[in-house]
Amino acid sequence: MNITLPLTALIGGTGLTQYPGLTISHEKNVETDLGQTSSPLVFGELFGQPVVFLARHGHPHKLPPHKVNYRANLLALKQAGVSEIIAVNAVGGITEGMDAQAICIPDQIIDYTHGREDTFFDGVYKPLDHVDFTHPYDPVLSEKLYKAAQSKNIDVQKGGVYAATQGPRLETIAEINRLEKDGCDVVGMTGMPEAVLARELNIAYASLSLVVNKAAGKSDELITMDDIRNVLDQGMHRVQVIIAGFLENK
Repeated sequence: MNITLPLTALIGGTGLTQYPGLTISHEKNVETDLGQTSSPLVFGELFGQPVVFLARHGHPHKLPPHKVNYRANLLALKQAGVSEIIAVNAVGGITEGMDAQAICIPDQIIDYTHGREDTFFDGVYKPLDHVDFTHPYDPVLSEKLYKAAQSKNIDVQKGGVYAATQGPRLETIAEINRLEKDGCDVVGMTGMPEAVLARELNIAYASLSLVVNKAAGKSDELITMDDIRNVLDQGMHRVQVIIAGFLENK
């Protein structure tokens, strides 16, 4: 009996606009009913498994978080047959332990964004409907990523609250203090509406959130893009090792 495995999509954020080691079969520019994707869908094979890669901000990196066409991106992946998504997010660390290069697999999210097209059920593209979003990240997929990290001896924080802010600017100290009081562990700019759109399309969705800096007020040092890029260069390799462990065990 042939068993069809879920087709995995990898959505790369800041620091991951191309996927090293991906054997590319073809690329596809996609214009959906809701507009064009951020970048072409890249189809290929990674560690013996078929995958689809999408650069969230485009390649080269050009789209700010609030201008990403999340609906087109997710719709294109659904139409390509994707049934599970591993989202890679660069984030700031808020709580203890969320230092530069830490990796969090969040299980909750709080949306602080505004003005983004955040649903397919807008009464125009699709009739009004409501989805359960109690658990925004797929627990089964998240657990597989956690076990993959363990198999590669990479420390990750299992669970945590992702704060999705508007960007592209970084936050103020007062804003980070508010997020901490709200119970947030990490802060990023792309977690929403990506997560809820995946839910509306019935695609399993999980995040590997790489901490690239301590959030405002959590360090005495000035946050610079040079420092963030250095952490991205080092930390993204560990993210890729976790993904390798996940794909090797499919």
